[in-house]
Amino acid sequence: MASASTSSSSSGLTFKLHPLVILNISDHYTRVKSQSLTVHVSSSSNGAAAPPPPPRIFGCVIGVQKGRTVEIFNSFELLYDDSTNSFDRLFLEKKQELYKKVFPNFYILGWYSTGTDAQESDMQIHKALMDINESPVYVLLNPAINHTHKDLPVTIYESELHVIDGIPQLMFVRSSYNIETVEAERISVDHVAHLKPSDGGSAATQLAAHLTGIHSAIKMLNSRIKVLQYYLLSMRTGDIPYENSLVRQVSSLLRRLPAIESGKFQDDFLMEYNDTLLVTYLAMITNCSSAMNELVNKFNTAYDRHIRRGGRTAFI
Repeated sequence: MASASTSSSSSGLTFKLHPLVILNISDHYTRVKSQSLTVHVSSSSNGAAAPPPPPRIFGCVIGVQKGRTVEIFNSFELLYDDSTNSFDRLFLEKKQELYKKVFPNFYILGWYSTGTDAQESDMQIHKALMDINESPVYVLLNPAINHTHKDLPVTIYESELHVIDGIPQLMFVRSSYNIETVEAERISVDHVAHLKPSDGGSAATQLAAHLTGIHSAIKMLNSRIKVLQYYLLSMRTGDIPYENSLVRQVSSLLRRLPAIESGKFQDDFLMEYNDTLLVTYLAMITNCSSAMNELVNKFNTAYDRHIRRGGRTAFI
């Protein structure tokens, strides 16, 4: 059966991995792990049972290949069926179509997962993607943190055909890679790395402060709903006197909930959402244009400009 080989790749390909891919995989794993722990706590009566190991995550990596250089820019999640050990093909094709509209130059280069090492069952998934990419890459993230190792817990595998006991088999072989970043990615990674509370207890960044405010608002809303529910149950059991005015207000509030499921609400919501995205996009373009204009002015100030007049070069 196919398994990982200890040898290195001999394909001669150069892999460049962008930080966004690592952040996406880490975020995917964190969300799945948190959801599994939540389900375990809610289903366990006393919470003393040991939590199950988090399920593996799966997704695709996309990017470009120019000659012998493979550059992995981004990734997206996939729906995986444990019973059949396969991807949801319809979901994969839909995601591929959406990404081609936004990034027409990006192609599916392979897939990603989590674990300490490549498993024999991974080759079945690897072969399933060969109809999209004849030589897919496999990005493996090891979520187990080892503080003694300074290297990134990310391994890139290629597949090579090895002859074992006279039988040709596909094997995973390790490939070296370099971390490639652009200025926007360096700023984003630095911003995410500093998402931690300061000594005064307030968030260190605006994003963290915004998320903290949203969390506090949701927590307060949840507590008030619980108080209202307890009050209504107490009226129902007769522990407190029945108050018609309060019941009418609650009934009026509940009648508003189905309104958000109507087609008109969805159309208005999507229109407002698209308008907000458009304003944000235009603001980003304006900021980039302003920054570029400022850079050009600084460049012209720092260096002499050569202006050709009447066939001669004048310095100003």
